[in-house]
Amino acid sequence: MIDWVPVTQVQGRIWRSGQPVDGFTFPAISECLADEHTLVWADIYDPDHEALRELAEELGLNMWAVEDAVAPKERTKASVYHTHTFFTVYAVDTRVPDEDAPPFTSRLVKHRISAFVLPRGLITVRLPSVNGDGTEFDMSEVSRRFDDLGGQEHGVGALVHGLLDVVVDGHFEAVEALDDAIESLEDELFADGGPRHGLQRRTFQLRKDLVELRRVVLPMREVVSTIQHRRLDSSTEPALDPLYADLYDHVLRASEWTESLRDMVTTMFETNLSLQDARLNTVMKKLSGWAAIIAVPTAITGFYGQNVVYPGINTVVGFIASTTLIAVLVILLYVMFKRRDWL
Repeated sequence: MIDWVPVTQVQGRIWRSGQPVDGFTFPAISECLADEHTLVWADIYDPDHEALRELAEELGLNMWAVEDAVAPKERTKASVYHTHTFFTVYAVDTRVPDEDAPPFTSRLVKHRISAFVLPRGLITVRLPSVNGDGTEFDMSEVSRRFDDLGGQEHGVGALVHGLLDVVVDGHFEAVEALDDAIESLEDELFADGGPRHGLQRRTFQLRKDLVELRRVVLPMREVVSTIQHRRLDSSTEPALDPLYADLYDHVLRASEWTESLRDMVTTMFETNLSLQDARLNTVMKKLSGWAAIIAVPTAITGFYGQNVVYPGINTVVGFIASTTLIAVLVILLYVMFKRRDWL
């Protein structure tokens, strides 16, 4: 594998006649693409708009696609043009928020990647992650997977597959991390001592993360399907067809898993509210039972506290009778409430 050659914000690799070669330079992209024995991959990070526009004019890229590549908050999609295919995807990393992190800190870090797929080249455009911590998407993993597939033997389709495969694997890791977080909240929800403070807030944040993840995972079906059909129409490298079919299956699994987690976190949100109502009912039931028990001595002592003459006043027998009556009634009510699980 050839190391990436940095040129300001551009890095890339070149393969000629099936072999990797040194000497990648950004100005030589058009010359490499014109050679039918050459395959080139150029990765542009946080590009200058004018520079990208000049490159698009030189390579004949669609200007609307170029605008989409640098436009803010572009959705996941794929578009097919006469000479090339354009797509935008989001790679996802997961992180565990620190205890002192601000409330509603997301677990997801999204990296936006746009790509122009040409017959003999791939141009990727990456933008800085908006909600990240300074880390960026590792493109070297894409290069490694391309080499594992045999390099230039399968053409640009292997490059695109390597890129999408890394992105989809990241989606799986994100879904798995959110699944583990939901299971942790479920264990906390049904713990004997009750959930810790802030469970409702953490559940709500997980729900927001799932919504964000769903927005980038579900449209991947359209992206992979479009690229796969484009390849079939052009009849290039049928050896990659099983790999793209497997990739599409992974996308479907990630989408279904995301949908199931969305239902699960919604159910947990509602279950938490139901458990809170149940705990409140239990507390009210116990308070009512103890209030009834306490009402007995209150009523009896209140009766004998009348400022009138009544039987047993100022006598030991009266005191013993009232005390015995209080004890008997309190014990009787306590046993009855205990049997009915009111205390």
